[in-house]
Amino acid sequence: MTEDQRREAKRDSLLLLCDLRSGTTEQQVKVRNLSSGGAMIDGLVGVNLGDAVSLNLRNIGWVEGIVAWILGDRSGISFLTTIDPQLPRRSIPTQDSTSRDPPPKPPKRPV
Repeated sequence: MTEDQRREAKRDSLLLLCDLRSGTTEQQVKVRNLSSGGAMIDGLVGVNLGDAVSLNLRNIGWVEGIVAWILGDRSGISFLTTIDPQLPRRSIPTQDSTSRDPPPKPPKRPV
């Protein structure tokens, strides 16, 4: 995917907390919008333009990228591979929410 194609990718606004790794450091950042090719984040500190980073997105896992721009407290990350930007919006299934059957009743004891 070329830089122009990534820039044209549809972006979805959201607010998602996730971890970001840069070198040997890890920090929590806020993802403000997300597309198949990148993300805009708040709170990124201690990185420079062009640095390699990894962003841990819910329901996807770690995604590698490059710091594409920095403007004040916001930064743009360009992913090295494309993702499905709808996956992080989905809730994480729990055992209770995936089970549709009621829990089994305990066996009856003889009187």
